Amino acid sequence: MSIFDKFKKKDDQSPAQPVLKSKPASKKQATPLAEAPAGAPVEKVGPAGESQGVFIRPLITEKAAVLNQFNQYVFEVSGQVNKIEIARAFESRYGVKPLKVRIINHDGKFVRFGRSAGRTKNWKKAIIVLPAGKTIQVHDGV
Repeated sequence: MSIFDKFKKKDDQSPAQPVLKSKPASKKQATPLAEAPAGAPVEKVGPAGESQGVFIRPLITEKAAVLNQFNQYVFEVSGQVNKIEIARAFESRYGVKPLKVRIINHDGKFVRFGRSAGRTKNWKKAIIVLPAGKTIQVHDGV
């Protein structure tokens, strides 16, 4: 048997009928509204873990502590998210709708480790402004 036997046409096998592949059912077909019984209250449920992967960690610095006095909170966020996604994730996690979201992209720094040179990764920072009188607890145990 040689390696080229795979590519040879076999005359004795002819397909009687073509085999059709069925596509998997899409997730959009099953909705919470269709599964709820008639007359039952229906809650709007977002995708599970909507804020999962958006916020990496809260930034605890002197500048962030000063901004907390003005109802502004600073977080390190994923590099692929935009202001709208950050606002939705913040509202789903903390239950407070932000007034404004500001984003700052930080370039990685060039660093040296002995003779080898490298670079730290780029990262994104979000400053989230809350309405007056609303606060969140992000500095637990600090």
